[in-house]
Amino acid sequence: MSEKEGTSEELEKITSQFRKESESRSMEEPEFTKETSSSLKEASDAKPSNQSFETYPRRDTLGTQDDTSTSSSGSKPERNEEQRKTLEFSETITRYDCLQSKTEILQSSSLSTTDMIAENQDLVNSLSHETLEKISPQLSEENQKGDGLGSDNFTVNLKAKGLQEFPKDILKIKYVKYLYLDENKIKSFKGADSGDLLGLEILSMQENGLSSLPSEIQLLHNLRILNVSHNQISNIPKQISQLGNIRQLFLNNNYIEDFPSGLESLGNLEILNLAKNNLRHIPDTLSSLKNVRALNLEYNQLTIFPKSLCFLPKLISLNLTGNLIKSLPKEIRELKNLEKLLLNHNKLTFLAVEIFQLLRMKELQLIDNKLEIISHKIENFRELRILILDKNLLKDIPEKISHCVMLECLCLSDNKLTELPKNIHKLKNLRKLHVNRNNIVKIPEDISHLNDMFSLEFSGNVITDFPIEVKNCRKITKVELSYNRILHFPLGLCALDSLYYLSFNGNYISEIPVDISFSKQLLHLEFNENKLLLFSEHLCSLINLEYLDLSKNKIRKIPPSISNMVSLHILILCWNKLENFPIEVCTLENLQVLDLSENQIQNIPSEICNLKGIQKLNISSNQFIYFPIELCQLQSLQELNISQTNGRKLTRLPEELANMIQLKGLDISNNAIRELPRNIGELRSLVSLNAYNNQIRNLPPSFLSLSALQQLDLSGNKLTALPSGIYNLFSLKEINFDDNPLLRPPMEICKEKQLYTIARYLQRADERDEEILEKIFKIVANNITKANFEFLCQKLNLAISETDKSTMSTVSLSETVHQVLDRWKTENLSVTTAALRDQLTRALTMIGAYEIMDKITALKLFTCAIKF
Repeated sequence: MSEKEGTSEELEKITSQFRKESESRSMEEPEFTKETSSSLKEASDAKPSNQSFETYPRRDTLGTQDDTSTSSSGSKPERNEEQRKTLEFSETITRYDCLQSKTEILQSSSLSTTDMIAENQDLVNSLSHETLEKISPQLSEENQKGDGLGSDNFTVNLKAKGLQEFPKDILKIKYVKYLYLDENKIKSFKGADSGDLLGLEILSMQENGLSSLPSEIQLLHNLRILNVSHNQISNIPKQISQLGNIRQLFLNNNYIEDFPSGLESLGNLEILNLAKNNLRHIPDTLSSLKNVRALNLEYNQLTIFPKSLCFLPKLISLNLTGNLIKSLPKEIRELKNLEKLLLNHNKLTFLAVEIFQLLRMKELQLIDNKLEIISHKIENFRELRILILDKNLLKDIPEKISHCVMLECLCLSDNKLTELPKNIHKLKNLRKLHVNRNNIVKIPEDISHLNDMFSLEFSGNVITDFPIEVKNCRKITKVELSYNRILHFPLGLCALDSLYYLSFNGNYISEIPVDISFSKQLLHLEFNENKLLLFSEHLCSLINLEYLDLSKNKIRKIPPSISNMVSLHILILCWNKLENFPIEVCTLENLQVLDLSENQIQNIPSEICNLKGIQKLNISSNQFIYFPIELCQLQSLQELNISQTNGRKLTRLPEELANMIQLKGLDISNNAIRELPRNIGELRSLVSLNAYNNQIRNLPPSFLSLSALQQLDLSGNKLTALPSGIYNLFSLKEINFDDNPLLRPPMEICKEKQLYTIARYLQRADERDEEILEKIFKIVANNITKANFEFLCQKLNLAISETDKSTMSTVSLSETVHQVLDRWKTENLSVTTAALRDQLTRALTMIGAYEIMDKITALKLFTCAIKF
């Protein structure tokens, strides 16, 4: 069966299935692409620009902190309803692009008939019908009716089906209105019957290989949504102007350099996404798009703010992040309905005062510009909820910001502020205040009036104390005060019964107060790089604590009462003064991650086997005399780091290492290990092996059984040859053999770190060695005497059998010698061809077969002169 016939048969099956489904049930809401606007997300997949807005750090499957995203670990049963709602709110507005209040979310969301809604379901669920109507009234009305679709409407979803051409047979279905062909390899519309496409209302072809749109696109008069994002499109045909009913158009993540000339005719267009292209200019004709509500032009090459944008009367959301804009035009005042403006990562040095005439502004983001001042006219923003000014050059914030009474999120990190506005306590709705990495000396006492505050961050300032009045902010869930000059733990924090995340890294605290024992709701606590001499008994009362970091202190022992910390999953005690492995830690049965690196530990107790759930263990840079064989009991262990950069060097690894059958990551670098265990191949789950800076001379045969291995670093060892079978490690992606005296293959072959190149060289070298060995066998067979042959057999531990002797009487000596050498080779299959050759030449030298050696030497010289 041909490939086309197979595809046709598959499509026919799908068609039949769809027919049956359509007869048996009413149609579901059509999915839509992940790119659909959310103009809350600027109709784009851009990542957040700043990650200082985390709440509780998400843990991966191993329980480690993930600094790129946030999620609460869930409310404890004893939490009251108010605390639960506070935590839910913190999750909802963690990131800049979804930081909204439940009913006042920026009215620039896209249709609820899209995949984007599934992607941000928690956010969209909180949108009111009023908000939806602002973006697309007609389709919002459909949504309010239920599914909004008649029973004869039909959705075809062929996402990620490996299609290489536009499907034909499937479109013969009578009612195809919603067609999804995302994540295939379709490069053109070739093969599509335009007659079959006339009824389409949604066409999504994101992540294909489209280089252009066909002129026949003009025939799709009923099309309301077109998504061709994430392709290779460089220009759009003028015929797109015939799509009179189009409401959402996604052209982002392509190669478009010139603004599509036909777009200005799309009078019903509501959402337009041209993000991540190469646009340098926006024409004046864009102002004819009178119904556009959400426009995304982020990450293009715009050097000026296009004035034509200022004359889009219904524009609600505008994203110009990641361009080269230096100033705003006065005409920006015309955007009377604008509620969301994103200008992150541009070149703005000041804000035109006219921007403060946009009285409906709810979200303004200006991260990473060069702003030195904010006008006092910011007081006009009475409906502003989100203000992000991180990474600018601001030295102060105008006092009249206190008039922005609806403000919920204020972010001022990475500026040059020395103090907060005196009237900041009047921002009664403020929930998130982030002022990291400035020059703030003092936090004002009247911050206690911010009763709705839940996230407070002042890391990287010069604060010496923290006002006790903060105890009145009963809803606070997260406090960051790292890298300041705080001498004493702020007692006011101990009264916050909703506080679950607390970071005090890099201060001068030497003692933990007893009051902290009342903060039993704490889940995450960081105290690294302080002046603690003891692991405080008071910490052991935190029975719900899951993450504890006490690294870079001067702790010498752990109290037995640590066993009370039954919820502890992650414990970091690196860079302390521990001389013995703290046996008390072995009582923490729920512990998943333990870091004891950079201490003075010499041995591991057998009780470590009680850590049944341990998955990551870092004991690098300690003083072990031998590899702690007790570790080999930890069958749950997935990552082990015993690199000894600053510790005593290990010289060998035990074969019991193979007992850790779940091990995925092993770091034994910076030791003096001479060889890997012979049975290392039994670590079938091993994905990453770092063994750089050791004295390893060869790899054992079982090494080639590590089929899951993806990353291998053996740089800085004494390897002279790599095994030919290394090409069998199909999963290997990252390799490093630098700084080894490699001869086979030579270092110039390995420097590109390409497994294919290395394997190909070794394969050809094996073939060459086989040929050379065969020629040596012939030289020996044709030139050796009977007496020397007997001596040679003795040196090679080859017994001449009676069969050999009888053969010698019937065939020539040369034939007999060749047969015996072939048998010797067969008996030594585990030895490389090169090693056999060297062994044979040594034996010939020992028996004084100099004439034969001269011929072999000549052969070697000849073959060395031939490159391959």
